[in-house]
Amino acid sequence: MSKVLVAVDGPVRTVTLNRPDKRNALDDEVLAGLIEAFPRQPGADERVAVLRANGPAFCSGMDLTQRKESLGKPTSIEDSLRAVEGFPLPVVAVVHGHAIAGGNELALHCDFVVASTAANFGMSLAQIGLAPTWFLAKKLIEVAGPVAAREILLLGDPLPATRMHELGIIARVAAPDELEAEAGRLIDRLAANAPLSMQIMKQTLVRQMAFWHEQPHADINARVAEVSGSADAREGITARLERRPAAFRGV
Repeated sequence: MSKVLVAVDGPVRTVTLNRPDKRNALDDEVLAGLIEAFPRQPGADERVAVLRANGPAFCSGMDLTQRKESLGKPTSIEDSLRAVEGFPLPVVAVVHGHAIAGGNELALHCDFVVASTAANFGMSLAQIGLAPTWFLAKKLIEVAGPVAAREILLLGDPLPATRMHELGIIARVAAPDELEAEAGRLIDRLAANAPLSMQIMKQTLVRQMAFWHEQPHADINARVAEVSGSADAREGITARLERRPAAFRGV
């Protein structure tokens, strides 16, 4: 069974993360599946894409077992997130469960996030000795602003969906039993709009927000790689996998 399912029903493309036994952790197969699921050219009848997930969690982030084996090396998550963000039509993330680290980024690279009040969002990288690349950090600045981005990144604690909505980071929240109805209303509304209008509007928004990426940042990503290859990163990931507190030493 594929770890990323794709179904197109009339105007709606539905992409479903399908690794419930691993809380939809992002391994290489899932990341490659996301790129294929969000092509640069949608079908002529498509108007909107929906990103969902099977199982209790939306996405727990990068697969830590796989990540531990590649510390200090670039991950492929950026290409997957670019595919989601660059999909020509609006993308709605329906977040029924927790979206952490890479899962948080995946949701925020969609155009709309509709979340259950039972869901939490967060970037726990500081708690396991890792750091986001320039590309990942700039998305938080774009959608959260500098104050909330500091809270999300430097503390690393998860925030409830209601708090994310209060901060203006996600579009809508709903009680768990009302999530599908709330998401359905938004999806139907988008599907009724003119596709060419939505495509150029999305292209305009994505390009205007991309100016942050033009700032020099090679030194930042070099430091991120250095941090990711540190003893602290190995200890942090090992501690998380072993479900114990990490003992960081700053090396």
